[in-house]
Formats: sequence, C-alpha cells, structure tokens
Amino acid sequence: MTHQVHIIGGGLAGSEAAWQLAQAGVKVRLSEMRGSGDMTPAHQTDGLAELVCSNSFRSDDADKNAVGLLHQEMRRLNSLIMAQADLAKVPAGSALAVDRDIFSAGVTRALAGHPHVEIVRERIDALPAEGMTIVATGPLTAPTLATSIGAAAGMDHLAFFDAIAPVVHFDSIDMDKCWMANRWDKIGPGGGEGKDYINCPMNKEQYQAFVQGLLDGEKADFKEWETNTPYFEGCMPIEVMASRGPETLRHGPMKPMGLDDPRTGRWPYAVVQLRQDNASGTLWNMVGFQTKLKHGAQIALFRTIPGLKQAEFARLGGLHRNTFIQSPRLLDATLRLRSAPHIRFAGQVTGCEGYVESSAIGLLAGRFALAELTDRPLAPLPADTALGALLGHVTGNVETADYQPMNVNFGLFPPLDVVKKKQRKEAMTARARASLGQWLGEELQPA
Repeated sequence: MTHQVHIIGGGLAGSEAAWQLAQAGVKVRLSEMRGSGDMTPAHQTDGLAELVCSNSFRSDDADKNAVGLLHQEMRRLNSLIMAQADLAKVPAGSALAVDRDIFSAGVTRALAGHPHVEIVRERIDALPAEGMTIVATGPLTAPTLATSIGAAAGMDHLAFFDAIAPVVHFDSIDMDKCWMANRWDKIGPGGGEGKDYINCPMNKEQYQAFVQGLLDGEKADFKEWETNTPYFEGCMPIEVMASRGPETLRHGPMKPMGLDDPRTGRWPYAVVQLRQDNASGTLWNMVGFQTKLKHGAQIALFRTIPGLKQAEFARLGGLHRNTFIQSPRLLDATLRLRSAPHIRFAGQVTGCEGYVESSAIGLLAGRFALAELTDRPLAPLPADTALGALLGHVTGNVETADYQPMNVNFGLFPPLDVVKKKQRKEAMTARARASLGQWLGEELQPA
C-alpha cells in the first residue's frame, strides 16, 4: 500500500493520529519498533497503545474537571482511544480506568483491520527527508532517532523522569485488614457501587515508620546520563514526595479524607489505596506509589502496609527517562516542525503529559495533516476548549525557557472572572462545550 502519511510510533498519539487519517480515507504507514526485535525500557508487549504506567485516564467528570472535559471533546471527535477506553473500563470511582490488555488489544485490532492502515514493525533511526510525517515516538524515543530530532531542531532535546507504580495480585491482599470504598462514596463511569478502591488504613505510628522506610530504603542508581534530569511534578516518586516533609504523603496519595473506616467510623491517619487494573479484578495497582526503590526494598517496605503483609507483586515500581522537545519554540500552530514543515510531532514528545493529553495531540496532528492534504485548513481551535487550551500550551502560550510537561488543567484556559469562584469550573466547561459545538458546525460545512 502506497502511503500518504508516515506515522512513526504506535503508542497512544500515533494510534489516534492514524485512526483520524484512515477514517477520512488517507493511506497511512504506521511504523512501530516493538515487534521488530527492539523494546523500550518500560514496555512489556508489542501491542499498540500499551499503557506503561497507571491504567487510569483520570477523572471522567466533564462538568468540573479539565481532563474529563477533554475526554468529552475527544469523544465528539470520534477518538479511537476514547472509544476503546470506554469498552475496556473497569470500576475506579469517578475516574475512567481500563483493563490495559483489553484496551491495547482493541486499539491494535481496530488499526490492524483498517483497510487504509499498514502497520510495519520497524525501527526508524532518522527523520525522513521528505513526505508528510508525524513523529509520535513518545517519551521513550530511541536514542538514534532522538539524536536525529535534535539535529533537525537545531537544539538539544530535553528530558524528565516518569515513574511506574507496583501492581499487586488481589488474592494476596488480606481483606480482613482493608475495606472497599471510593472517596466520599462517589460512583464513576466504570460502574460499581461506590466501592471501587481497596483501602489499607494506617495509624500514626505505622505511617511515620512507613515514611522513614521510604527515606531509608535503598534506591536504584541513576545512570550517568540521567543524573541531572528533572522529575515531572505530576508523577513524582513516592520517596521524593516523602523527602519534602513528614506530612506530605498524608496530603497526597495517602490522604485519608472522605474514607470512613467501617471498623471505627472515622478516617484513618493515612490510607494506601489500590485501584483495579484489569477487567477480571485479579490485579490491583498501588495508587500514587511510583518509586525508584530497589525491588527488594519495595517488597520489604510495602509488605508493612496493613493488608499487604503477604502481597504478591505482578509488577514492581520503576523509573525511566522521558524525552520531549521545546515545542513552543520548534513547532508551528499545526504542530509542524518549523525547520522541516513536512514533519509534525504528536504526543508526549511534544511536552504534554498524560495518556489523554498525548492522545489528544495525536488526534489534532492527524486532523491537521488531513487538512493539509485536502488543502482545507482547519478553523483555529477555540482557546477556551480543552483541546484548544492544550494545543496552546504545546505551541506557544508558555515561556520556552521554562517549558515543562503539563497535564491539561483550567489554568491553561482563558480566564473567566464574571462568575463566582464556586461556579467557575462549571461555567468554563459550559463555555468550552458551546465553543466546540460552534467550531464543529463550521468544520462540517461544505468546502
């Protein structure tokens, strides 16, 4: 199949971009190095759109949460990633979480069966010199391609660390010490009865000992090329959070607020939460417990958590380096590399953070490429939509000297000061829905 667009990278962004183009009749070559004999430090399979960290797409609340609004906007634009996430969802309170294997298999099946998509298992070592290309190699871009990107951009690429949380076998958890509940008993998009999380309570002494164990535990050494790489604030290793103060974790991933222990009727001093990781409920991940502790130290310390004394781990925590470019300086408003306009970038390599954000930038890259191929430029995305706000962050609404990976959040949206603070989020999401509806109406008009 002769392709019209070459997409490099079969992760979330590349898969979404391929789908958007293929659905419009454009022939796509999707190059993915996993399956060709190469593997990244974090991936475990060769499936497209594999989730390597959490299984959560975060909040699905489209009225009060920016990422929930982004979910809604992507669904309105026929996102493959959101469609497969909805099919693979598991109970997770107000969050949208998925069975990672079902999700990846669904994405892979949809693209492998599409008549306009050719999936090629190959490693690309250099940016193509010609032909419309979307680079969506993600935060684990192969070193040879990263070097090529740096050369084309005329600057060194940047990097940050991202971390992976442990996963526990359900049948090794002592449920006599734990209880099932959502914070504030909320029921989310995955269904359930408001009892989606396993909660492991700690008293003050247990918590303090645990924090000290995090500080004293043996950590994996940094490689020489990793030593000066900053962490991303939104995915901080738990021991780094603990080092910021003894109460930090109680106001972060171990906060007890909204969780009544049925044995006491009160909130514990601290809580460790586990979230369902697969559809069958046999695997549960430790929420917010990404770590660089060595594996032996993880097992010893995490088994001191009430209910996890006999815990068996399907996966232990880890840390890997993520690569991204200074997108506001390098890309134009349609994600094209200014020094080589036949190349677009998409996904986490642009400096957006999160599964949904990565997919959203892939969706936009695909639509921008389609508009260029058909000589019908897209109307500018309204800046007050989640998609528009995220695109603005990536392509120029920040100081490039301080450019850092960012999740979508209301701070990226144009301000709305005419309503009371308590009503502002609902007002911003209502404004975004109206703006996207108007934009979609314009885009659906005949050329």
